[in-house]
Amino acid sequence: MTRKPIVAIVGAGSLATSLAAALDDAGFTITEIVARNSLQSRRCPRTLAAKVGAQVVTANSAALDATVLWFCVPDREIRGAASAVADRLAARAATSKKNKIRFAFHSSGALSSRELEPLRKAGAAVASVHPLMTFVAGARPSLQGVPFAMEGDDAATRVARRIVRELGGESFRLPASRKAAYHAWATLTSPLLLAFLVTLEEAARAAGLTREDARRKSLPIIQQTLANYSRLGPALSFSGPLVRGDAETVARHLAALKKNPEAREVYVALARAALHGLPIKNRDGLSQLLRD
Repeated sequence: MTRKPIVAIVGAGSLATSLAAALDDAGFTITEIVARNSLQSRRCPRTLAAKVGAQVVTANSAALDATVLWFCVPDREIRGAASAVADRLAARAATSKKNKIRFAFHSSGALSSRELEPLRKAGAAVASVHPLMTFVAGARPSLQGVPFAMEGDDAATRVARRIVRELGGESFRLPASRKAAYHAWATLTSPLLLAFLVTLEEAARAAGLTREDARRKSLPIIQQTLANYSRLGPALSFSGPLVRGDAETVARHLAALKKNPEAREVYVALARAALHGLPIKNRDGLSQLLRD
């Protein structure tokens, strides 16, 4: 393909909103936002469509005049949405209307391109294209430098790689058999990192701080730790009582957290992880303490 492919997007959530805006900024034409067939579920699609100059349609009314169809819906809905679009393509073919959809992508991190099998049977090359980034309402992250994990038909991944380059991202191939493990890692990088930050707030309450104070006061050290991790790697960024082998201080921590068992459990789990993956003195003594 020598020209930028025309895109239609299925869904209008946080990922679809960020992706559509990035595609629009990069000069891609977005023809349709395919939404559910209810008034309530079409409010967000209308807002998104207005921003990128697209039409809001349903699977039953879509013109499907794009080259690329990109599914940005929850994992459990991908196959059903793909089947609905395939049915629409079949209905249009029955009236002698040409199928312009050549490629179909979905952006599930855990599921393979096989979820788009109904569209593969309809003649489209398919791929899973997952950006390793967090998308939430109220924030629009840059896609510059963002890695996209890809898996699927060669023709579809070639087109996906080109689109990702235009968005400023980076792409890498991922075997279908590795997708669940990949997504577990991806979940640790953001959703469960937030769960850890919430645990920090809980631990701070034991020290007499409010959640808001804990969030504000912990940000400088969190930001410096991430900067160190980026520049120096994990081993040289590691500090505190564990790296010194200070079992007495760790024991005081565990005693202080007895009234907050969930935070204590997280502390112990992370300390045990540190024993396996980071430079620690007095490893045997700390290991015994954490077992007890």
